[in-house]
Amino acid sequence: MIKSKDKMLDDIAHVAGGTLSIFSGLGENIREDVKTRIDEIAHRLDLVPREDFERLEALVQTQEKRIQTLEKSLKIKK
Repeated sequence: MIKSKDKMLDDIAHVAGGTLSIFSGLGENIREDVKTRIDEIAHRLDLVPREDFERLEALVQTQEKRIQTLEKSLKIKK
């Protein structure tokens, strides 16, 4: 009787472990599908990746500082 209970508990644990494995894989597939769809939408909307935007923003700030410096030097020489 005790051995059959142990066997039954082992079987239940095995089934539960398999079920968790299936759900884990399913969750990963869902995450990948959602990411793929979001990437497709971003591409269709012609959105810019955050890294590119930040790099261009830094470049614009640098250029603005250069322009201000040049404007100041021109005003002094006049």
